[in-house]
Amino acid sequence: MCTLVRRACIDIGSNTTRLLVADGIADGLREVHQERAFTKLGRGLQPGGTVPPEKLMEVVDVVQRQLKTAQALGAVEVRAFATAAIRRAANGQSLVEAIARECGITVAVLSSAEEARLAFLGAARTLGHEPAGELGVVDVGGGSSELVVGTAPDQIRWSTSFPIGSADLAERCLHSDPPTQRELEAARAEVVRATETLQAPHPAEAVAVGGSATSLRQLAGPCLDEAAIERSLELLAGERAAVVARDYGLDLERVRLLPAGLVILRRASELFGTPLEIARGGVREGLLLEAAR
Repeated sequence: MCTLVRRACIDIGSNTTRLLVADGIADGLREVHQERAFTKLGRGLQPGGTVPPEKLMEVVDVVQRQLKTAQALGAVEVRAFATAAIRRAANGQSLVEAIARECGITVAVLSSAEEARLAFLGAARTLGHEPAGELGVVDVGGGSSELVVGTAPDQIRWSTSFPIGSADLAERCLHSDPPTQRELEAARAEVVRATETLQAPHPAEAVAVGGSATSLRQLAGPCLDEAAIERSLELLAGERAAVVARDYGLDLERVRLLPAGLVILRRASELFGTPLEIARGGVREGLLLEAAR
């Protein structure tokens, strides 16, 4: 008889801090519980790139609550990691030390390459089928975006990262509610400038992971082809964020970032030369799958 092992991971991102609790099963993971808090670390940086003390303690409190939830649900191991906001924060190590002191767990600060690798593993292992050729993965976070191409489940051939995420792009370019066409064009121009020298491989199929992609399933369905992206942008540019959040059962904070996320995802689709499917797993799933191995 197979014994299930329940593990959890806490993902400290640039925009949200997320908990995933899952059982390891023979063919992957079975989700038990998932939750998130909009901690907005990336937008809290002070001049010089430091996270203010009150924001550090807010994140520590969220991690502590999520850790207690994971333990109450029977997780035998809880891992934690941080991404772009802590990578670039001048005092990111202070958050790592505060969480170790107050919560008793170690936070791994992932490099962009490690984040890309885990996103690929999590997407490929939860795909549900064998790709006909290479698989492309785009992971849009709050403070950075990663593109990966390889062979499922874990052979990466090419990857890159660029320092634009949905939260950063929304803060710089999308100031109206709803965003104006001029603002959307400015956001697209910024993403194109950041990626114009990239020579991405063209995989047989490509998937999108991250908070923007997951939320877009509610608006666009499972496939982000050009028509679905255009419909979603028209909706988000035609209604106030609060109305879209109410009508589609989404978090208001997430809806405010979706236009920026869509702009980045559209560019990824162009670079890969193929529409994007919305993946079932990403970095968190990749970390837990690797722990299970």
